Amino acid sequence: MRQPILFFLLVVVICNTGCSSTEKKGEQLYTTYCAGCHGAGMEGTNAGPALYHPDWKHGSSLEEIEQSIANGIQGTTMIGWDKVLNEEQIRDLANYIKKSQKLPPSEKNAIKTEYINTSKYRLKIEKIVDEGLQTPWGIEFINSDSALISEKPGSMKWLINGNLDNNEIKGLPETHLTSSTGGFMDIAFDPDYKNNKWIYLSYSHTNDDIKNKDALALTKIVRGQIIDNIWTNQQTLFEVPDSLMVIRGNRWGCRFLFDREGYLYFSIGDMGKAMDSQQTNKATGKVFRINPDGSIPKDNPFVDVNGALPQTYSIGNRNVQGIAQHPETGEIWATEHGPRGGDELNILHKGANYGWPVITYGINYDGTVITDKTHQEGMEQPIVQWTPSIAVCPAEFCVSPLFPNWKNNLLVGALAFQEIRRLEIENDSITEQELMIKGMGRIRDFKFGPNGALYVLTNDPDCVLRIVPETE
Repeated sequence: MRQPILFFLLVVVICNTGCSSTEKKGEQLYTTYCAGCHGAGMEGTNAGPALYHPDWKHGSSLEEIEQSIANGIQGTTMIGWDKVLNEEQIRDLANYIKKSQKLPPSEKNAIKTEYINTSKYRLKIEKIVDEGLQTPWGIEFINSDSALISEKPGSMKWLINGNLDNNEIKGLPETHLTSSTGGFMDIAFDPDYKNNKWIYLSYSHTNDDIKNKDALALTKIVRGQIIDNIWTNQQTLFEVPDSLMVIRGNRWGCRFLFDREGYLYFSIGDMGKAMDSQQTNKATGKVFRINPDGSIPKDNPFVDVNGALPQTYSIGNRNVQGIAQHPETGEIWATEHGPRGGDELNILHKGANYGWPVITYGINYDGTVITDKTHQEGMEQPIVQWTPSIAVCPAEFCVSPLFPNWKNNLLVGALAFQEIRRLEIENDSITEQELMIKGMGRIRDFKFGPNGALYVLTNDPDCVLRIVPETE
């Protein structure tokens, strides 16, 4: 079993020269731990309420803010941070939030172009789309001129020559939107799209009323074609019966990958049913592999297991949010959300068990223990685990001619920590991890376009960023 390399994020809390003030420390702590949910300017997001307002439901005094940070707020998604931050850090953070009430919300999001120095390049970051999107989820390029973007509420939009086409794509399937993580998720183009025009879509689905919060639901995989801006010829590739669906589930997945051999990989999260991730007859907490038409590859690991879902490729996956194939080794790498702590980067092996929830490096959101085990025979260890959780999301290997110094490096993005990191790999181990971009929004997806630029989808704010070396 491989021992994990532990990367506890070294935020610059011990500040660089000139950054020693309490206010600066508080600002850095806010950007690292709070901005992902509450917004860069405390304006609030879909994941958390605004912190810039006169009406504080849980107290606006310095002591009350410190208490809320340390202990969390019962009945909300606000967890306690006293196990992550020490008393001084909590005090600095509370001071920063309190003092910021006198300031207008940040106008950082209005900036169209920024430059960031990294160890390999000075990056030029252009905000090419900053309005017209609704929680963009997945982006895929057809050619150097056109890309398709999926949006969580159940829509898609074309990005043409760097501009958003707001013409409606009609005929798309309805999606079950009663969960904070449901809706349209990833999209992919068929490897032979030029000839067959197939587009693959994952979304939260129910056979009941889509507005019924207590409806049985699960992730569904379909493909269709967009002809004259109409979604048509839809085919179902993966759908479970109601008996395998979940009521009021969360963590739907879903990320796509077509590998070199033409197999389609997709993930479904544990939907809040943790132990079902270990059951091969359940669809939650897994990675699946199918042929493009939905048929089952004959060498899938559970094809001959009585009662198992034959599409299953791996089990014990809490919520895989990024999948990428190494350009040289062909290995499939996947990022996975942990609970409170224990985000993972894994190499997916056929039939492997990734342990959730029998083993984990995380704890429950309320601070209680899930398990005292981080290892067990027959269960895989992560290549990297992140504690605190950065909410690791997309993953993409770099083969772009614009970034030769990043060749075969793995880029990963993070939602809560609003980051893009570059990971150097040697012999299936991470030898270097560079935090390159932070605080520009929740990083939902990114792809290298045919022109070599990196295109990034962010949530809160909902934008498309284009990243190139300054010397492009």
